[in-house]
Amino acid sequence: MDIYAEIAKLRKEGRKAALATIIQVQGSIPSYESSKILVRDDGTIVGTVGGGCVEAEVWAVAQDVMREEKPRRLHFNLNSNPEYDNGLICGGSLDIFVEPILAAPTVFLFGGGHVSLAISKVASLAGFDTVVIDDREAFASKERFPEARENFFGPWEDIFAKLEINEFSYLAIVSRGHKGDLACLRWALTTPARYIGMIGSRRKFIEICKVLESEGVPAEKLEQVHSPIGIDIGALTPEEIGVAVVAEMISVRRNKSLETGVRRQKVEAKS
Repeated sequence: MDIYAEIAKLRKEGRKAALATIIQVQGSIPSYESSKILVRDDGTIVGTVGGGCVEAEVWAVAQDVMREEKPRRLHFNLNSNPEYDNGLICGGSLDIFVEPILAAPTVFLFGGGHVSLAISKVASLAGFDTVVIDDREAFASKERFPEARENFFGPWEDIFAKLEINEFSYLAIVSRGHKGDLACLRWALTTPARYIGMIGSRRKFIEICKVLESEGVPAEKLEQVHSPIGIDIGALTPEEIGVAVVAEMISVRRNKSLETGVRRQKVEAKS
């Protein structure tokens, strides 16, 4: 099986993997420089870096690399470690680089107004794919969002079933009114999306939280919502808001924690 074809397949499916490559060799080893092994998120593998205890440790580290989404470099001395008494005492050493394989992050924009135009452009520059959804055809068209990977229009509930949301999905709810925002947020909270943000004031978010809590949505779910959406940089224009929103998404993508106290206060203020 071709490793690169398998990587492309996994990324398309929204799955994780880790690719381990021998990047440096000294002396004799049971493989060769540039040998690769791909560890999938279900634990299965493609390829080899020599077998034995080396491969077992690479497999274990790959689990951490996938979870942390950060690369690791490993060094093995096959001449001095008695654990390698199963045929791997070759007199050499090797370094292996283990890197995460991740699906492309995708921003789903619920609403095709001026703010979405700005978010879509900034997100595309930052390496995100974008998908635009609106209940009006003219506001979700390819002509309006030429950089978008996909465009959907129609009743919100009809479109939700067509969207493939996974842990690499970032949902930005910026529709034209409270009714649309409520419908989108209600659905968004049922998905495995990594990020959910909703435009609007603190008061709007509090009122929407009251409605959703009355429907049985747990408070801890609502605390995960970024609203008002975006990092507070004093943004006023759609373009500035676009920068603030994508900056917040990048922070979540790179596992950099943001101050969440303000958001928690907004949820607690309902009571």
